[in-house]
Amino acid sequence: MPAITLPDGSERQFDVPVTGTTVAEAIGPGLARAALAMKLDGKTVDLSTLIDHDAAIVFITRRDPDALEMIRHDAAHVLAEAVQTLYPGTQVTIGPSIENGFYYDFARNEPFTPDDFAAIEAKMREIVAKGAPFVRREIDRDEAIAFFQAKGEKYKAQLIQDLPATETISLYSQGDWVDLCRGPHMRSTADVGGAFKLMKVAGAYWRGDHRNAMLSRIYGTAWRDQKELDAYLHQLEEAERRDHRKIGKEMDLFHIQEEAVGSIFWHPKGWKLYRTVEAYLRRRLDAAGYQEVKTPQLVDRSLWEKSGHWDNYRQNMFIAQVEEEDKFLALKPMNCPCHVQIFRHGMRSYRELPLRMAEFGSCHRYEPSGALHGIMRVRAFTQDDAHIFCTEDQIAVETARFVELLSTVYRDFGFPDFRIKFADRPEARIGSDADWDHAEGALREACAIAGVEYELNPGEGAFYGPKLEFVLRDAIGRDWQCGTLQVDPNLPERLDAEYVGEDGARHRPIMLHRAILGSFERFLGILIEQYAGRFPLWLAPVQAVVATIVSDADDYANEVAAAFARAGLSVNTDLTNQKINAKVREHSLAHVPVLAVVGRKEAETRTVALRRLGSQAQEVLPLDEAVVRLASEATPPDLQPGRQTA
Repeated sequence: MPAITLPDGSERQFDVPVTGTTVAEAIGPGLARAALAMKLDGKTVDLSTLIDHDAAIVFITRRDPDALEMIRHDAAHVLAEAVQTLYPGTQVTIGPSIENGFYYDFARNEPFTPDDFAAIEAKMREIVAKGAPFVRREIDRDEAIAFFQAKGEKYKAQLIQDLPATETISLYSQGDWVDLCRGPHMRSTADVGGAFKLMKVAGAYWRGDHRNAMLSRIYGTAWRDQKELDAYLHQLEEAERRDHRKIGKEMDLFHIQEEAVGSIFWHPKGWKLYRTVEAYLRRRLDAAGYQEVKTPQLVDRSLWEKSGHWDNYRQNMFIAQVEEEDKFLALKPMNCPCHVQIFRHGMRSYRELPLRMAEFGSCHRYEPSGALHGIMRVRAFTQDDAHIFCTEDQIAVETARFVELLSTVYRDFGFPDFRIKFADRPEARIGSDADWDHAEGALREACAIAGVEYELNPGEGAFYGPKLEFVLRDAIGRDWQCGTLQVDPNLPERLDAEYVGEDGARHRPIMLHRAILGSFERFLGILIEQYAGRFPLWLAPVQAVVATIVSDADDYANEVAAAFARAGLSVNTDLTNQKINAKVREHSLAHVPVLAVVGRKEAETRTVALRRLGSQAQEVLPLDEAVVRLASEATPPDLQPGRQTA
């Protein structure tokens, strides 16, 4: 009879097969009340699952991270029951949990609108209050199809028909309402709790195919308690306030238009911000021993075929046909194959390794128009891309060097903390399993030697090699995956890259693909939202505006602006006849960090009144002192006195 091993290593013996509920009750009433589900030998299952063998159990309670996904999954079922109760004839299709919430797609002649939310939420709370148990039963495939067809649920019937023949068909009921679902679920609808909210509606094609019927998708969010829900809603409000598209317009940084979908028109101030970030990163790479290169935009398909991109990435590439030459060229979606061409140009020696090759490479990738988002998700972008050609023995040292470089870059931009994920082999990949075993092992060993801690991100590696993903957290708690480090033994092999070793023989280098910012455009969008447009002085495209109180101070204002400019500051003047309060308001809305106010008194005493963005206070300083102070603040972090950035 089953022996149950608990997380603390203790063991419970039972004379007959038992459910998770029975085990929890045997341990104590507190656990019996708290347990929502369990991990049985590592797999999450219902508490009602029968255990008839020796097994290890971990109970999932509301405070466990795994509980969130279950709460959201169950909330989707509650939403579907509420909708079908209120709107008879509506068909249900699929309703998964997603990041921060859930959705359910409905087939209905009249699409839902946010005006329907109040009634649906009220009905959902009634269903939660009833606390109907989630009850699982397995059913024969044909019986399940007939069951849903009899209810007029053609989408559910089609889902079952398309499942593999080996798939177990299971239904879950909550009271009288029944849905097709693999599970698992919590104990009852009461476990969903009250911390949920419907958020928006959208159209969605059945199975994502535009040739199919349009469904009505209702999105919701669900959390463990009201405090978490309130925090999330506050985060959304903050995200809306910080939206880079809104701030970009206020600061006159960029715009996007239909004639160039997915591409950015950078305005002078936006391009100044871009060039400031680029110049900073170029200095950091120069100091770290990278050699900058530039490679072509259009490359013949033959190179992409050799590299594996044509077979594995073709759907994301823009293709140009040259009819008179009967050729197909591709706008490069990434820089790596071109960098191998530079490495192959002439014979390389082991003495040149590691060779760190960097490029601010302009790339193009097809993104569906519905997925585009400001400058965060585009079709034309620039990568801060680099490739390190090295030996296997150098992987660990180069990994440590890169992580240290990335850490200091993120800190300089205002992101002191980040997480690292280890992404291993995806289903679609090149190279043998032995190659992948070797590459994954080498990267794990490099992490261990470099003291790099990570969490697993299964199946998310690049098609040519495993990778580390660097995830930073912004000021309002959102995570952004920006940097990567990928170990690639495949591309050097496919593109015939070699070096002469110390033994005189030819060897394949290991290729480390790495990026810190990822995409310049996306990273700049993150920066705009991180600071809500209130950049530190070194990043601000316009660092100061000299504004006059009276026209008598115009000459002195120009003198102040000239002194600021000589010190390297980006400065404008405002000599208009507006009142000073109007000028303060105008430049505050444009997110100018420093307003230097001058009038007759300041001109006579050769002072300036400095007013900082977001503050009502002002500080009067002698002009020379103001120049020195602002010039110091505007000095990029890597150029600050005493800073070591190698």
